[in-house]
Amino acid sequence: MLGNKPGKQLNSYIPSYVLFDLETTGISSNYDEVIEISAIKVKDGKVVVEFSELVNPLRTIPYAASAVNGITDAMVKNAPTFAEVLPRFLEFAGDDVLVGHNIKSFDLKFIYRDAQKYLGQIPENDYVDTLRMAKKLLPELSHHRLTDLAQYYHLSTQGAHRALNDCRMNQKVFEAFGKALASQPEQATNAKTCPFCGEELRKRNGRYGAFWGCAGFPNCRYTENA
Repeated sequence: MLGNKPGKQLNSYIPSYVLFDLETTGISSNYDEVIEISAIKVKDGKVVVEFSELVNPLRTIPYAASAVNGITDAMVKNAPTFAEVLPRFLEFAGDDVLVGHNIKSFDLKFIYRDAQKYLGQIPENDYVDTLRMAKKLLPELSHHRLTDLAQYYHLSTQGAHRALNDCRMNQKVFEAFGKALASQPEQATNAKTCPFCGEELRKRNGRYGAFWGCAGFPNCRYTENA
């Protein structure tokens, strides 16, 4: 659904969702462009359909980007632009919750920017960032890259850094997270979340006693009495 505000960040496993990933010309959502988008639709924990398209960024792909994802100018020369592909992805996703690795800080910034540019609105889907879940569930790991998580769960990392391969890898990781959360005590899985931004609420002590404060502070300043 398109609208004027982003959806909430969720902090739990859900069995039905659309997991997606982007490859881009660089890391800046200010001036880099999408060159590949892939997604997997999951119902009740099972993959039902996949979506994947190369995208012509209408600019040269830097060597550094090609060195990471293997996508070259020749590969995208006859591909559609993101103005054409983005509506197809949004139709594929529908109103489902979006899932992805580091999507809050990276992928969704491109999606919101270009949806606003081409469609005049942004998707209001709620979302789950598996990077955040990984840091909470696996604090003992020194790094929480998708390949680190795949190796932790003994999953193949072959073909990493191509969008569809990363989606398949991340979907298996997310399902592993679901099993891990299901085995935790109820009080550990029912963390309080901010009603405005979806970040976790943390108990803190202030001048007037204990209170719940949003972990998204200072971007979100929501509080409630403990």
